[in-house]
Amino acid sequence: MANKTSQHILNTSATLLGFCLFVITSMHFSLKVENTFIDELTSVVALLLTVSSILSFTSIRTENKTKNFNYERLADYFFIVSLIGIFGIIIFITIHFWGR
Repeated sequence: MANKTSQHILNTSATLLGFCLFVITSMHFSLKVENTFIDELTSVVALLLTVSSILSFTSIRTENKTKNFNYERLADYFFIVSLIGIFGIIIFITIHFWGR
């Protein structure tokens, strides 16, 4: 039962990484400010998604079953923290634009 979720984590985290980069870019174009809390939180989430992608890729490529399990579990943890971070980003964006 090796690599049960690694392929899904790799695909989804790469897609969500693109979402984070889109949010950072659109915030700079729409608000014309240098940094906001949303940018900083999105940058941290992008970093977590990158680590999750690397760990899931490493899990897929490794032959050692123990390392495979450990990498997959770590990738899963980083991914769930990233999802919670994305939820926070969406809340902050909603509050920010609803207040206008």
